Amino acid sequence: MNSLTPFPGGPKSNEVVAFQRPELGVIMSLYGRMVAAGEWRDYGISTLRDVAVFSVFQRTAEHPLYRIEKRPKLRNKQGEYAIFSADGQVLKRGHDLKTVLRVLERKLIRAVK
Repeated sequence: MNSLTPFPGGPKSNEVVAFQRPELGVIMSLYGRMVAAGEWRDYGISTLRDVAVFSVFQRTAEHPLYRIEKRPKLRNKQGEYAIFSADGQVLKRGHDLKTVLRVLERKLIRAVK
């Protein structure tokens, strides 16, 4: 085995997908506005091997209202960001996180009315 070949169990095998600080800033900005409007109350973050998930809850002990997912493997296809509703329906998918989150910002405009 040469020095360029990764070996099983090496540092690359334990890496997980996570949201970066700028991505979390965009998500938390929307989250704060939705909390202030009384729409959201809690969140959870999961980091797995293939996906990072930001789940939004109306109450702590229930299923998430929305899941914001980051899948880097889909970066060159349909976009690495996606928003899923509580029933698993894809609400928006794309390459730019701010653009994808607009589907949830529309719900904030309705909540303020």
